[in-house]
Amino acid sequence: MNEASQTSALRPERFTELLECAPGTLMGRLLRRFWQPVAPADHVSAGQAKPLKIMGEQLTLYRGESGKPFLVAGLCAHRRTQLHTGWVQGDEIRCIYHGWKYNGRGQCTQAPAESDEFAARVRIAGYPLREYAGLLFAYMGEGEPPAFDLPRKDVLEQEGALIIARTEVWPCNWFQLVENSLDAVHVSFVHHAGRVGPFGEAVSAAIPALEYVETEAGIRQIATRGPGNVRVSDWTFPNYNHIVIPGNVGSSWIDTCVWRVPIDETTTLRIGVYAMNTKDEGEKTRFRAYMDEFGGYNPADHHDDLFQRKLYPEDRLIQLTSAQDYVAALGQGASPDRAAERLGKSDLGIVTLRRIFWRELDALRVGGAVKDWRRLEALGELPIQHANAS
Repeated sequence: MNEASQTSALRPERFTELLECAPGTLMGRLLRRFWQPVAPADHVSAGQAKPLKIMGEQLTLYRGESGKPFLVAGLCAHRRTQLHTGWVQGDEIRCIYHGWKYNGRGQCTQAPAESDEFAARVRIAGYPLREYAGLLFAYMGEGEPPAFDLPRKDVLEQEGALIIARTEVWPCNWFQLVENSLDAVHVSFVHHAGRVGPFGEAVSAAIPALEYVETEAGIRQIATRGPGNVRVSDWTFPNYNHIVIPGNVGSSWIDTCVWRVPIDETTTLRIGVYAMNTKDEGEKTRFRAYMDEFGGYNPADHHDDLFQRKLYPEDRLIQLTSAQDYVAALGQGASPDRAAERLGKSDLGIVTLRRIFWRELDALRVGGAVKDWRRLEALGELPIQHANAS
């Protein structure tokens, strides 16, 4: 029996555990061992608070009057009302209902109708935050957070780089979007649906030879469609992909770093940054204007147009690529029945990905050590191929 057949023959519960994200589940525990992006950095301004839901937890994201961001539980410990409806005071947040106040670590600092000793015994969740590349990252696990190193990329830190963050919310499970990142063959078909944009033109419709290599950070995917068309991506465990995509006509290629973060088991935050590294200020100005006009697109808002009428966006870059991936992913439903799949040799990336996740989950299950995932010391070149290369 080949590897693909072995994967399909596994018990259904083995697939179910890949989809989970809530506290206490194996996958929820695994995901919480990593810094996860939770919102664009400009999602809240100083003195503002907004609700979030990440990995099944209701949360409150706020910026203190100092401008420092904080992430605490979504509900007040007292009568369980939503904290974001209250007031930001200094670097603390006060509940609208009875005035209980919390600092950014979740410690209650005041309960106006109670004693100071009472307030000192009250604590809600509070998670460390880091700002990086236009995003806010949270560590929602136990104990001290790991060094903020794995999410970092040199292309996001180059002087003068134009960095733009954007988000989409899709009504499906996070894991099928991660699987899509490790499915190089889909590019030859999905990104030729509706109309062909610069991405589909550059990659071409040829079927690639595939290679998947586990690295210190995740998986390197190499898809070879010909001597002039080798596509490489560096996928970082557990949910972060780095690729390069062509810009608009005459523009530089763009480094794209995308995370698929579970909101819950049937909703995913697709959050990422686009980095343009060029000394041409005019080019950066044009790309910024392009993203201002087209970057707010979310294909989930156009579900019926895409599925019922096959109406794809006129924009052939950001919007079209996103819409094509959305149709492929949501065509599987909120979560596909993996036990009923018929996998083949073209699914080597999917098989590799699942095997690694099951290995890590099994280590957690028995109290063993999971892999010490580290940022790649030697970054692979993500080659830029030209349109119609074959």
